[in-house]
Amino acid sequence: MPKGEGNVVAQNKKARHDYSIVDTIEAGIVLTGTEIKSVRAARIQLKDGYAQIKNGEAWLINVHIAPFEQGNIWNQDPERTRKLLLKKKQITKLQNDLKGTGMTLVPLKVYLKNGFAKVLLGIAKGKHDYDKRESIKRREQERDIKRIIKSVNR
Repeated sequence: MPKGEGNVVAQNKKARHDYSIVDTIEAGIVLTGTEIKSVRAARIQLKDGYAQIKNGEAWLINVHIAPFEQGNIWNQDPERTRKLLLKKKQITKLQNDLKGTGMTLVPLKVYLKNGFAKVLLGIAKGKHDYDKRESIKRREQERDIKRIIKSVNR
């Protein structure tokens, strides 16, 4: 199964708009019992999330997992920092990739693979406003071309 496939629970569509994705990497997430139940119910938001490497460990920061309704006292803080499961070689590769200016790690999607929650991280570089406008213009042109071809074929 290729990276990023499985039962997709949440996607970060804003990330592809705000960043140009250089590379992707799959990582596991350390979750508590009530958190995984909320993830399976698709109650997760990646919009403002990002990942950081601290002390040789990868951490997922600012990702909101809604509290499980029947969780009561076992619910965790929805915005807590969660550890990512990566191998040492992957972490050193990420550290080297992030040394460039303007590079960051953003979560692109969260999905379930063999019952485990995985996150697809993108090594990204921030886009300027003119880059965003250019990509929107290119997308609209491609859409117009497809529309014209479709009308000619009828």
